[in-house]
Amino acid sequence: MNKEVKSNGYRRAPKKKVCAFCVNKVGTIDYIALVKDIEKNNDKSFDRNGERRPRYVAENGKIIPRRTSGVCVKHQRDLAAAIKRARIMALLPFKGE
Repeated sequence: MNKEVKSNGYRRAPKKKVCAFCVNKVGTIDYIALVKDIEKNNDKSFDRNGERRPRYVAENGKIIPRRTSGVCVKHQRDLAAAIKRARIMALLPFKGE
């Protein structure tokens, strides 16, 4: 059992995920900058502050769902559209290796 259970039997609530785009006040998601950011963070999954940066595309090429990445609804739609544009322009592969 991988659940965190305290001695009194209650489970601790998971940490609230915050949208990285809302925190940084990003208006529009640029697909070219997104591809550069994804390529840059392939090797290192932590940013300068030691926080884990969410990856938006899995290794097999699928878009990571909202519940996993912690992105809000508005930005998830923009993110999916940006990833799809990048795939059509051949900046990102449709399928992983």
